[in-house]
Amino acid sequence: MKTISSVVEHYIKKKPFLQSALAQGIINLTSLSRIVKPEIEEELGKDVRNGAIVMALKRLSDDLEFRATHKIVKVLKNIGEITVRSNLTDYTFLNSETILAKQANLLEKVHENQDIFYTSSRGVNEINIVVSNILDKTVEELFQNERCTQKATNLSSVTVKLPAENVSVPGIYYFIFQRLAWEGIVLYEVISTTNEFTILVNDEQVDVAFRTIKDLKTL
Repeated sequence: MKTISSVVEHYIKKKPFLQSALAQGIINLTSLSRIVKPEIEEELGKDVRNGAIVMALKRLSDDLEFRATHKIVKVLKNIGEITVRSNLTDYTFLNSETILAKQANLLEKVHENQDIFYTSSRGVNEINIVVSNILDKTVEELFQNERCTQKATNLSSVTVKLPAENVSVPGIYYFIFQRLAWEGIVLYEVISTTNEFTILVNDEQVDVAFRTIKDLKTL
């Protein structure tokens, strides 16, 4: 049987930004209840008092499931080194029988200069390569017979070292990417390992991205 509380909870869960704002106590519950009332009534098939919706919202805002728990905050406060690299190019190629051999040749070039930025990830249908732009000519020569579906230039990366406990605490990446989205930052790529992740952004947004992630340590 549907209840006011269950319907309100389902409504809020479908709206992550609203959920986070509710958890932080920055929303007027009475005003929000008036906004959501038509949908709640339609779902329940009956009239609902604003006061009942307010009480349901209050219970949700007090629920640990709907707030940044002390575990998430603890992990974010222990964020390690944040590294920024600029002058990067992002290539996307379709997978082929020959592309791994081309990538091996590129790695040989990368090893000749340890200051060069290089990272790569492979999906089911495509492979992504991010390199310092001084290697653009080399990449285009090595992969000239491969199908490039995207090339993005004037990019920067922000690499974040996470504490080891990040793998056992749900919501870490959601919390970080939510803050980046609030700042209007477009992520070209997200590349991660167990305790580290790298985001690729436009050069014009890298300062905001860096500051947004750095500020998480002061929560």
